[in-house]
Amino acid sequence: MTTSREATARSSVSATPAPVNPETVTISGYVVDERYGPTAVEVNDPKDVSKPHPRIGEPGQFPYTRGVHKTMYRDRLWTMRQFAGFGSADDTNKRFKYLLSNAAGTKANTGLSTAFDLPTLMGRDSDDPLSAGEVGRCGVAISTIDDMHRLYADIPIGDVTVSQTINGPAAVIWAMYLAMAKERGIDWKTVGGTLQNDILKEFHSQNEFIYPPEASVKLVVDTIEFASQHLPKWNSVSISGYHIREAGSTATQELAFTLRDGMEYVEACMKRGMDVDIFAPRLSFFFNSHNEFFEEICKLRAARRIWSNAMRDRYGAKQQRSMLMRTHVQTAGCSLTEQQPLNNIVRVAYQALAGVLGGCQSLHTDSMDETLGLPTETAVRVALRTQQILAHETGVHRTVDPLGGSWFVEALTDRMEADANAIIKEVDDMGGVVSGIHKGYFRRSIAEASYRFGQEMEAGDRVIVGVNAYPEGNEDNHVEILQIPHEVEVVQCERLAAFRKNRDQTKAAQGLDRIREACRKDENVMPALVEAAHNKCTLGEMVQAMADVFGRYSGGPEW
Repeated sequence: MTTSREATARSSVSATPAPVNPETVTISGYVVDERYGPTAVEVNDPKDVSKPHPRIGEPGQFPYTRGVHKTMYRDRLWTMRQFAGFGSADDTNKRFKYLLSNAAGTKANTGLSTAFDLPTLMGRDSDDPLSAGEVGRCGVAISTIDDMHRLYADIPIGDVTVSQTINGPAAVIWAMYLAMAKERGIDWKTVGGTLQNDILKEFHSQNEFIYPPEASVKLVVDTIEFASQHLPKWNSVSISGYHIREAGSTATQELAFTLRDGMEYVEACMKRGMDVDIFAPRLSFFFNSHNEFFEEICKLRAARRIWSNAMRDRYGAKQQRSMLMRTHVQTAGCSLTEQQPLNNIVRVAYQALAGVLGGCQSLHTDSMDETLGLPTETAVRVALRTQQILAHETGVHRTVDPLGGSWFVEALTDRMEADANAIIKEVDDMGGVVSGIHKGYFRRSIAEASYRFGQEMEAGDRVIVGVNAYPEGNEDNHVEILQIPHEVEVVQCERLAAFRKNRDQTKAAQGLDRIREACRKDENVMPALVEAAHNKCTLGEMVQAMADVFGRYSGGPEW
């Protein structure tokens, strides 16, 4: 039954709120009571208090509110994943080895997350005129399979999981990675990792799309299908709320939009004829962990419950693994400040704790200097040590879901679940995510939330330490900044020219023709992309071959 407090909370999120009192209202607009008691939520079965309430359940059991595994971190810590990518493939390879060496000895599994530069993210080769000045600046420059070989040189990719933050040209980058693995004699069945590959959120927030939404979703389905057939350890899409939150959404919008995007992919795969229990177990998620501590914990608990119910009741999944919402969490880059950057270490630590208490499977901690430039080795080491202190010194791993049963936590989880489900129904009623994209719904919603937060901060209702309060020390902001020399771009373009000159031009042309043919025939394009990578086609050439059929997208009329 909806309480008056829940109704107030929902209206405060959806409507333009009155001036906030940050002591009683969360960032997402939820009014928090002074105290919570047994009447706030039904924790137990009233007929048998020894049994958990079915909507809360037990860890590792439907609806997975308390976690996807029975023992969670008691038996296996979360994966400590660190993001790296800058300059050339050789530069990033050195950083990868540095991260792996610093993680040695930890009980947690380690993984590598790859950041690509802007030209690569947009599917352009490093020598494209539009790439000038951006090569290697905000990530690693990858244009060829040779770049891919150098990027992961001496990295045991059959043992270390690799995450790749790429979306518009994700199928092409993944094809290069798979071709590289095959050339190294590595069995695809042993290769584990995650391709972000969540193109829908690009239309909502990040803008790194290439093709129209319909063709873009088709490519995501191609990768899901190909992975289900050939790479049993690979997560072919990481359905991402992170960037939605970074663009200014509320926690509840992030929750709802992310899960509804995931449902859109499920529906597209089922429309192709795929069995939900074949592909769903390898879907994964990626959420933000922001400053509002309890909201972030409850968001993850609600997400698992919404997803498991949708997979079982909406899509008819039968296998338990299909109902599990496994998630990576990254601390909130948008919460970090240029002023007093050392404060960011503290922010990241609390955000990381929220991610762990919320039950994440892997975690990335941001570096303190990311608002100023690419992270230095010192900053990266501190970010990793933050996770290691959390894992080994706080005791947070000793019991499963330590906040489960808290009247406040369970009440807020229920409220966020109800509001997110209401938003999901709103998207359903407009015809789904792609329809919502064309109507501008997601962008408007996020912009309105971002504007409200900006007003609250400007008015001083939301205190940001070192920014609109406690400015003492702002004059001493000196930290080391990583600089990317222009020589990186020069050398990368020289290598690319030599790569094109020395390849078999006939094979390269045949590879591109095969891509166009697969797109025209509406075939799964992944085999053609892998073949083209072996034939030494470049990233930009393969992306353009698909654009020759699909066209390029510049945004809808509402934008």
